[in-house]
Amino acid sequence: MDQKFQKLLDLGAGDFGHLDGSLISHLRGTQSLLAQWSASPTLQDAGLYHAAYGTAGFDENLVSTAQRTDISAIIGSAAEDIVYQYCACDREDFFSQIGVEDNPLFKNRFTGESYHLGDELFRSFCELTAANETEIATDNVSFMNEHGASLKELFTTMTPYLSPAARIKVADVFGVNNGWGEQ
Repeated sequence: MDQKFQKLLDLGAGDFGHLDGSLISHLRGTQSLLAQWSASPTLQDAGLYHAAYGTAGFDENLVSTAQRTDISAIIGSAAEDIVYQYCACDREDFFSQIGVEDNPLFKNRFTGESYHLGDELFRSFCELTAANETEIATDNVSFMNEHGASLKELFTTMTPYLSPAARIKVADVFGVNNGWGEQ
């Protein structure tokens, strides 16, 4: 992980600001949550690089999507694919379908294409989303005041796709029923 972390610093992640400090701190925190939840090494690597191409909620990008091969060489193609899909997501469109559609149609904001994510990629996407938003929300009252209600609604619909550890943390941070009748 240290070499992958250093490559991220080399890309300039430490120079970007984020809601609660530096982007590099947020990326490391997201990766750390995934590790605490016993996510696969692939998903942990995706967590560390999850904003590489910018996201619908974070317009800055460390690298261009033309550099996907370079990112794949650092974190592996499976982790890079998770990162790409995470960054490419038209969140407003996709999130509104989760829990409503059995197989939500993913709209790629970079290409305009629409397609279905496979089950494993969809679950990884949900887990990464939970880690990202939870990392931001933890101890951030202003973020929770602004986004807490909508994130509670989102994670209520995502709960069936999250790992048990993510369910517990999301329930704790956002007050979501974790699927076992607990909040």
